[in-house]
Amino acid sequence: MRGLSYSKRLALLILIDSVIVSFSIFMSHFFLNPYVQVFDTKMLVASITLLITHHVFSYILDLYKKVWRYASLEELIGIFIAVTGAIIITAVEQQIIFGEVYERALTVTWMLHIILIGGLRFAWRYYNTYGFTLAPRRKRVKQAQENTNQKRTLIIGAGSAGQMLARQMKGNSEQDFNVVGFIDDDFTLHHLSINNVPVLGSTKDLAKVVEKKVINHIVIAMPSVERDRVKEIITEAHQLVPSVQTLPMIEDIALGNVSVSQIRDVSIEDLLGREPVELDIDSISSEIKGETVLVTGAGGSIGSEICRQLVKFEPRQLVLLGHGENSIYTIHMELKQLDISTELIPVIADVQDRDRIFQVVTDYAPKYIYHAAAHKHVPLMEANPKEAVKNNVIGTKNVAEAADIANVKTFVLVSTDKAVNPTNVMGSTKRIAEMVIQQLAHTSQTNYVAVRFGNVLGSRGSVIPLFKKQIANGGPVTVTHPDMTRYFMTIPEASRLVLQAGALARGGEIFVLDMGEPVKIVDLARNLIHLSGFTEKEIPIHFSGIRPGEKMFEELLNENEVHSEPVFPKIFIGKSVEFDVHKVNFLIESHMNLMQDQLSEYVISLANDKKLKHYSFAK
Repeated sequence: MRGLSYSKRLALLILIDSVIVSFSIFMSHFFLNPYVQVFDTKMLVASITLLITHHVFSYILDLYKKVWRYASLEELIGIFIAVTGAIIITAVEQQIIFGEVYERALTVTWMLHIILIGGLRFAWRYYNTYGFTLAPRRKRVKQAQENTNQKRTLIIGAGSAGQMLARQMKGNSEQDFNVVGFIDDDFTLHHLSINNVPVLGSTKDLAKVVEKKVINHIVIAMPSVERDRVKEIITEAHQLVPSVQTLPMIEDIALGNVSVSQIRDVSIEDLLGREPVELDIDSISSEIKGETVLVTGAGGSIGSEICRQLVKFEPRQLVLLGHGENSIYTIHMELKQLDISTELIPVIADVQDRDRIFQVVTDYAPKYIYHAAAHKHVPLMEANPKEAVKNNVIGTKNVAEAADIANVKTFVLVSTDKAVNPTNVMGSTKRIAEMVIQQLAHTSQTNYVAVRFGNVLGSRGSVIPLFKKQIANGGPVTVTHPDMTRYFMTIPEASRLVLQAGALARGGEIFVLDMGEPVKIVDLARNLIHLSGFTEKEIPIHFSGIRPGEKMFEELLNENEVHSEPVFPKIFIGKSVEFDVHKVNFLIESHMNLMQDQLSEYVISLANDKKLKHYSFAK
């Protein structure tokens, strides 16, 4: 039936079922009363009733929509319910019309009905899987021997997801997979077979099974297992075979979206070792839907992902503001392809241009502003402190004050963990930007909040794209120090945290995501080398030394900022810390007159609330 349109397939199934139903009831009467006339009124009425009710039940239970080459116990139960329901209704009809029920005839009809209906469909599944052979296991072995290009596949996880995957791999002749076996930690499954695929042991036996069975491809089908455990298995599997893949997340499994085509390569995000943070979607939706929202830095890694998340909540207008025309064009065209009702408004503007920013905010009067525009590269800002102040401090001040004048409900600043006890210009300017909006929060009706991130995996300028480029060039991969650690999060997590902070904002807070344990940069480099199919002998790691302004370890909140209890699951809120607003104003008014080294020292001292020197202005 493969290749038939739905209407032709439906007509063929109805015809086949009609023949089977008629044949079943005829044979039951013939077997029980071979010398009595079969074609009487009672049989005719019973046949018509049975035919109609069978087709009705089959339609209700979607039996005509099933893909029978993947049939399983669920489909068999559906057949049982449809046949039994049809027989019961026929029996009731006989009792009402004729005053008696032909139990023996209906029982035989029921048995024949199930055997023929179910047998035909499962015979079709068998044919699609094995063809005409009566020795399916020997056929699979022979095919595997003939096709040397097939991947000898081991599935880790013999649960429902793994079983569904194994069935599809075995039943799909177009895929080059030879499913050799399962690995599962459930000892009750060991030495047994599931769909003729043996369970070869537990994850402790992984290395031994890979060597014994000559495995060259592993698929991890454990969508509901904790991330840290999956990380351990991924790491071990990569040391054993060149190809390791995984299934989608548990949400996709729950929706039935498990197929061979959805197996994906293991990504660096799979090695975070923690569960992604779930957020309160309802509270975000109630705030955003039908409103105008403005995102600065909308073409950047974080800003563009914030825009992708925002359109899901159906704002009336989304203003995409950025300085780079190419990046704004890219995100605008991407969002235009979506089936959304939101009006997309691309705006080219520089946050340092105060008049232009005030004009844009006044014209569109957004209810929410998400401020993601910033200079973020630590070494570059060390060399260009005036640009860091102009963009990160004065740019933030411009957008924040425009929000105050336009009566924006909530202003969310995207900050960084480098703003905690900063040792570099970039982190210091982001901390001073936090000071700017915290000061405004005391006098404005607008809710001003900041969100601190760790390092965002895959964002422009992060270590992952750099490592990938170095690996593609044959190495070496450069790491500054073997003990350097960072907190990591994914781009979607970062953008969702921004939206959640906007929904939770009351004014003046600093929100921080609980990102688990920090990760060693050198471990991240090793994992990426292995994910790329290389060893450290082929792609060596070179330690280049700590760069100016870098810290060995990052923090998310200062000691005097910490609230011990999360305000939302895995989201913590920092306390407002007093600072000297006059010193902040002096920086904003006088930064252009300070020498580069003086300016760097000033912003770092100010951000750390240390005693400031008296500086003479440069000529």
